[in-house]
Amino acid sequence: MDLKDIAQELVAGCRENRALANLDKLYAENAVSVEAADQGMGREAAGREAIRGKHEWWEANMEMLGGSISEPMPHGDDRFAVIFEMQGREKASGNSFEMKEVAVYHVADGRIVREEFFY
Repeated sequence: MDLKDIAQELVAGCRENRALANLDKLYAENAVSVEAADQGMGREAAGREAIRGKHEWWEANMEMLGGSISEPMPHGDDRFAVIFEMQGREKASGNSFEMKEVAVYHVADGRIVREEFFY
């Protein structure tokens, strides 16, 4: 897959609730995910399985109520960005939240090797 294909599939997977299923298809085994701040699990998850754990934690603890996902914005031939806007609720507390983040994805050898979240 080239950068455009990876970017389009990542966005489609997020919009269609297939983000977790897309990990094996789009991410390198040794991919790294970096958060802007430590949300209780550390800022960095190294490896596809650690990234899968982040997704599973999010799905177990957050209920999404709405939001939008931008089209991918390519930067050269090795990166793209996506803007996520979300409304949700923490399952444990019932507290509602609104969130906006920019995600930058780095691609090498046909796979996502790094993702960085800015919020």
